[in-house]
Amino acid sequence: MNFGFVLPLGDARFAADCAKEAENSGWNGFFVWEPVWGVDAWVSLTAAASVTRTIRLGTMLTPLPVLSPWKLASETASLDNYSGGRLILSVGLGAVDTGFMNFGLPTDRKERAERLDEGLEILTGLWEGQPFQFEGKHYHLQPTDFQVPPAPLQRPRIPIWVVGAWPNEKSMRRALQFDGLLPNFIGRSGKVEMGHPEPDVLKEMADYVRLHTNGKPYDIIMEGETDPDKLETLEIVRIYARHGVTWWMEAMWSAENEEEVLERVKAGPPCL
Repeated sequence: MNFGFVLPLGDARFAADCAKEAENSGWNGFFVWEPVWGVDAWVSLTAAASVTRTIRLGTMLTPLPVLSPWKLASETASLDNYSGGRLILSVGLGAVDTGFMNFGLPTDRKERAERLDEGLEILTGLWEGQPFQFEGKHYHLQPTDFQVPPAPLQRPRIPIWVVGAWPNEKSMRRALQFDGLLPNFIGRSGKVEMGHPEPDVLKEMADYVRLHTNGKPYDIIMEGETDPDKLETLEIVRIYARHGVTWWMEAMWSAENEEEVLERVKAGPPCL
């Protein structure tokens, strides 16, 4: 299992400080969340890349349906090259309560799902180079030869992790086309259930992923919070590891200040 740390707060300078400490403390990845308005994720990750050498860098996550996919293609390809091929991109529909309505961005779930599908096709198409054109419901692109950027360093592409709603077949099929699954678990009410899933639900989902990926390398990513001083908080991580989860994301969304965030980074990943 790999261990990533998700930065819950702070500016680009703090992101660089935390990324450096994370690399020194044994974390495998350092991630930031991408807001529609706030501290820019790509500035923060570039700052992090400048002071690290080996740790993976990425977003948790990027709301692709409300962003320009060609701008994201430029940012990701540029940073993948700059970092020496260390980037991971996580995408999903995004959370509408993070400012979507304030800026007139799409909030309808069906429209955002359509934009996610088209955005992923555009993103990967542009990474492959020119000529590339696309005709969809929401986007219309023609080939360009104006200062085309270098392709990403990683091949066949920058790894893409996609949110998938289990057991929604269409949502899972989308995620399984790419390189990793960020699972949401839908309860009987039809809504996303908060907290950790029951082991039998997790096993059913993991078995489905293994069946439909035909043995190819594929990541399953779960997040939560552990306390190095409370060994009982590690049990959920052990359960995930036994069921084939490949990345644990330490997510301190309740953190109130930079001091406690940096302290947790320095303590290192969960020790199983």
